[in-house]
Amino acid sequence: MIPLPLRFAFRYLFARKSYNVINLISGIGVAGMAVGTAALITVLSVFNGFNALVSDSLAQAGATLVVRPAGGKVFIPEGPAFDWLSQHASSVSQVLEEQAFLSFEDRQSLARVKGIDSVSESGSALEEHIVSGRWQLHRGDLPQAVGGAVLCHNLGIRPQFVTPLEIHYPSRTGSISLANPAASLETQRVQLAGTFSINAELDAKLIIVPIEVMRELLDYDKEVSALEIECDPSLKKELQERLGPDFRVLDLKEQNESVYRMMRYEKLAIYLILVFIVALVAFNIYSSLRMLIIEKEADMGTLRSLGAPEALLRRIFLLEGVLVSLLGMAIGLLIGITAVILQQRFGFVPMPGNFAVTSYPVALKATDILYTVLGVSFVGLVMAFIPSRKLN
Repeated sequence: MIPLPLRFAFRYLFARKSYNVINLISGIGVAGMAVGTAALITVLSVFNGFNALVSDSLAQAGATLVVRPAGGKVFIPEGPAFDWLSQHASSVSQVLEEQAFLSFEDRQSLARVKGIDSVSESGSALEEHIVSGRWQLHRGDLPQAVGGAVLCHNLGIRPQFVTPLEIHYPSRTGSISLANPAASLETQRVQLAGTFSINAELDAKLIIVPIEVMRELLDYDKEVSALEIECDPSLKKELQERLGPDFRVLDLKEQNESVYRMMRYEKLAIYLILVFIVALVAFNIYSSLRMLIIEKEADMGTLRSLGAPEALLRRIFLLEGVLVSLLGMAIGLLIGITAVILQQRFGFVPMPGNFAVTSYPVALKATDILYTVLGVSFVGLVMAFIPSRKLN
């Protein structure tokens, strides 16, 4: 059996009011909640789609697991734990990287220079992201480099150029001359073989060279700054136990922790902004309820004469406001989810510019629907609660 306050709320919701302005304001409230809910679903889904693209690009540029020293910059990968690793991983690549100074003719830039061994060179997924030149770090005995497209553009260098790219780093073992600091720099020269494009951060900061170039530049012998491992991700816990506290074993998210943290914060900010917009639109619910309370004063007097308590009267208008917000939210969910599903299947909204995808990527998540329902319901409940407390 339907409770009495809910029966009154349903009647007031769908019955024609004495003043058309109340119907108009109620309709605006429902439409506003519907548009706000649909916007939340679609915008969060688009954000999920772009996050998935970023995650895919990071996965292609990174490894399943990465071993780094807990303290210091380099280590020598020797010992029982590393022997065990070589037996259980499909591939183990040595990496030596450092922030260095690049120069080409009259242009300079700071960059992250990453030296990789032959294992990583032969099986790198970066080969699929080459936009000019080719993936080749050796030309006979001559070392070559592959750099981010934005970084190479800023330096004014292309794969066809004969002039080599110079990599500079302060001498790690020698003394620094204050009179002539340039003489204290170690320099390696490499030809640019190609450029790649993965994402904005890597395209502007990363250049890849053979590991022997970095060892000569930094004056190292067997040291590495990291091991990149392709294996079953479930090996992470056992590998960490075998290596002990002197090493850190990082999965893909931990390798790019700052990127994933930024994406979470951006999504949270977008969610809060859209909920705030829904709250502004929901003031129409407040206005329509205040006017409905004025219109139904005679009904309230009759119910009071029949012995209805004030709590019952308040619940009538509270439920009235909740029903308005729920109606708008239901319409918005239907519109938003339908739009996202259609975009996933048919890609009606194209992506402007030259991107890897031709239409806006979307990904619908159950958690986004849940947070949308909670946020919109809370806003509607607050907007209904305030006028229902002021019947007297």
